[in-house]
Amino acid sequence: MTLKKITIENDRFLERSIRSIPDFPKPGILFRDVTTLIQDKTAFKKAVDLLAKKYRKMKIDKVVGVEARGFIFGAALAYKIGAGFVPVRKKGKLPHKTICATYQLEYGTDTLEIHKDAITPGEKILIIDDLLATGGTVKAVIDLIKELRGAIQGIGFVIELVDLCGKEKLKGYPVYSLVKFEGE
Repeated sequence: MTLKKITIENDRFLERSIRSIPDFPKPGILFRDVTTLIQDKTAFKKAVDLLAKKYRKMKIDKVVGVEARGFIFGAALAYKIGAGFVPVRKKGKLPHKTICATYQLEYGTDTLEIHKDAITPGEKILIIDDLLATGGTVKAVIDLIKELRGAIQGIGFVIELVDLCGKEKLKGYPVYSLVKFEGE
C-alpha cells in the first residue's frame, strides 16, 4: 500500500519524526509510532508548541489526556497554556470515585474512567490524544466529559489516520491534527 502524507501545518519535520512499522501488531497494519517523535527533544517541543499555538487563546480550564500517550502530550500542553490536567484511564486505574464509559474495539470492548470530581460543570475542556484512528476511544471520553457537564472546546491529535474516518464519530466538535496520514 502506498501512503501519502498530508500535514495541516506543512511541517515535514514532524512527519519525518514519526516511525512507520509495517505489519504491526498484525499483518496488513502500518503502525504509526509516535515514540520516535517524543524521544526527539526538538520534535516533541515543536509538537507541543504547535498545539499550544492553536489552543492558547481559548482560555481552556482543563486538558483531558487519554491513556497512555495522550498523557504525555496533554500534560505538557496543559502546563504550556496554563490549564489543569485530567487523566482518563482504563478501568480500575484511578483511586477515587469514578464514572465510566465502555466503547467498542475491533475485537471486543474496553472501558475508560474519569474521577467524578475531575471537572466542574461549565469548565472549558480540551481533549488531547496522540492518534485519531476510528474515533471510538475519544467518543467515550466525550461521553464522560458530557456526563460531568464540561464544555468541550476542541479535540487535538498529533496524528490522524484519515482513511479510518474517526472524525465521523466526533462530529459537532472542532478536531485538529498536526499530521495526517492518508492512503492512496
